[in-house]
Amino acid sequence: MIETRTSVYDFHFHLVFVTKYRKSIFDGEEKQDELKMLLYSFANKNGSIIEDVEVMPDYVHLVLSFPPKFAPSSIVKSFKGAAAREWFKLHPEDKQKLYKGHLWSPSFFMQTIGIVSRESVIEYVENQHTKEPRRH
Repeated sequence: MIETRTSVYDFHFHLVFVTKYRKSIFDGEEKQDELKMLLYSFANKNGSIIEDVEVMPDYVHLVLSFPPKFAPSSIVKSFKGAAAREWFKLHPEDKQKLYKGHLWSPSFFMQTIGIVSRESVIEYVENQHTKEPRRH
């Protein structure tokens, strides 16, 4: 559970994005660790929490949470955009390996994850009128 001044939230996302044309850009442990550090830095700046990350030669897996004031698509855009800008500053030679110098494919996969099943939440919502009222 994460509390801010204006909200309390507990949601988590699994995000996967791939390099343009699945080029193996992060082809060594050093490069993979370097990208991880960049991702953690971006998360810190935009209020996201990376719970787990794995960088493969041509794709990235993230398990993250972020404040509800952000749309999931805007979080993806910020991570991918910031990563590409910073990566090309550190490794300008990689830009030549990619079509039109784009690091990431425009697509991504994102799913919500949690400890409670969808069915449990639906049952909880449907049974609200049968529960005893809470005393304040």
